[in-house]
Amino acid sequence: MKWASTRWIMACLGALPINVLAQSMEMQDMPGMAMPMPQGSATESHANHDDMQHAGHDMTNTRDASALPPNDHLAPPPPQTAPHDMSPSQMKDMMQMDDDEAIGMLLVDRLERSRSTSGDYATNWEAEGWYGSPINRLWLKTEGERGSDGTQDARIEALWSHAWTSFWDGQLGVRQEFGQGPNRTWLALGVEGLAPYWFETQATFYVGEQGRTALRVETSYDLRFTQKLILTPKLELNVYGKDDPQRGIASGLSEAEAGLRLRYEISRKVAPYIGVDWTRRFGDVQSEPGVPTVHARETTWVAGVRLWF
Repeated sequence: MKWASTRWIMACLGALPINVLAQSMEMQDMPGMAMPMPQGSATESHANHDDMQHAGHDMTNTRDASALPPNDHLAPPPPQTAPHDMSPSQMKDMMQMDDDEAIGMLLVDRLERSRSTSGDYATNWEAEGWYGSPINRLWLKTEGERGSDGTQDARIEALWSHAWTSFWDGQLGVRQEFGQGPNRTWLALGVEGLAPYWFETQATFYVGEQGRTALRVETSYDLRFTQKLILTPKLELNVYGKDDPQRGIASGLSEAEAGLRLRYEISRKVAPYIGVDWTRRFGDVQSEPGVPTVHARETTWVAGVRLWF
């Protein structure tokens, strides 16, 4: 009896896998109960499911209007045909990617009317323009002041510029000074570019007649309150190697000028502004005959326009 019970238990255990397999086959044969084995990762399964859901549907017309960019700009469709074979020069012309193409720019940075604390009125200007490639350019710069007695102090420079780093240009040329007192001609050698923290900086060394030397350093920074309202502080230092009494210049640090300009850009090309300048002149050359009248300390209020062509 004991042996019969043992045989019956062994028979039941042997039949168990067969019953499970049969049940699995029966469920697969039932409609809607197919259970294929996974062929990839969960990500692939979701991707296949999405493809099945969206197959045959045009999704370009189902975009939510609120999801479009503010200017409603959509990327253009890809080209339907491949471009034909062309030479590098033809591709450069088609894509307008000529890095050596000569272009030009003219910036009237200051065209203003000023009134000093001493009651003097004057018209001031500062402009610069260049023509050439991004690497080599010809620069023309001018700056001056014209009052009731005529042009008091002005300069014009012609410089050849060469970009020797990404942010700095080396410049070589000549400078001509005119106005009250004798005209002076200088040989100019300097650098211009962006200093750290985006300070626009110029530093130029001059060599003139009769052993005269000079150094001019200028730096400015655009502080943007908005995209159109911009405050520009500026600092300029002029250092001379020897006295020039006929032009009111003392050796050493002869003049320091700091200014503020608050401009509103109606467009990038037209920007009216108001501002103030503080000027400090050093040395004592007032007693020399024929020296133009200058003030050791002077504050000047200005209003003008900035133009870009």
